[in-house]
Amino acid sequence: MHEETISLQDIFKVLKKRILLILSIIVGAMLIAGIISFFFLTPIYQGSTQILVNQQKQDQQTIQQSDIQTNLQLINTYNVIIKSPAILAKVIENLDLDTTPTALTNKISVTNANNSQVVNITVQDENPAFAVDIANTVATVFKEEIPVLMNADNVNILSPAVLSENPSPVKPNKMMNIAIAMVIGLMIGVGLAFLLEYLDTTMKTEQDVEDILGLPILGLVSPIPEDYTTTDPSSKNRKSKVTEGQEEGKGIHV
Repeated sequence: MHEETISLQDIFKVLKKRILLILSIIVGAMLIAGIISFFFLTPIYQGSTQILVNQQKQDQQTIQQSDIQTNLQLINTYNVIIKSPAILAKVIENLDLDTTPTALTNKISVTNANNSQVVNITVQDENPAFAVDIANTVATVFKEEIPVLMNADNVNILSPAVLSENPSPVKPNKMMNIAIAMVIGLMIGVGLAFLLEYLDTTMKTEQDVEDILGLPILGLVSPIPEDYTTTDPSSKNRKSKVTEGQEEGKGIHV
């Protein structure tokens, strides 16, 4: 069985041959991604606030390691409570929002760093002011309701969300989208270049003849210029002699 192999040099030849196609696909993909990112995707803004989960102390004793572990265990429970309808329903009522707790949950994310008692409440919305208001209201309502729900007053607001003068959207990341489109365009362009090369079965060089037909090359015919018969004086003389010989009835043998 004949096995086809491709060298690194062949790869570069294919890429060089199809470079215009590859560049066209890359530029086209980047333009499409840029147009969609700048003109069609809705900007999303973000507001974040931080709360501290701390065990309530009955005296002024130094906080022990066991107390911190207890607080960390409570955080997982608090993360669920923050996004529960018990909290979000009151947030909707306080802000008079036209939404449901389920829909509002999709805009809120609650996280905390490892071994940290600080909980980050992040809200994303199309309106930057709404994102800030929702984040602060969630933190306030949660602080007010946790003594009733958990019989513990161990939540403090560290830093409320603040609306900046010129808020910048967090999504879409236009430059990232264009960069991703460039990589995808490069992959598609290179893949299409090799596909077209694979489907091209025409023989262009003597090496193609040897590889495809399995026959040795005995000789090469150099290309003859189109103006050879009109510019070469010797060719004109040969042409005249042949014409005269044909007129005299003389045969020309090869």
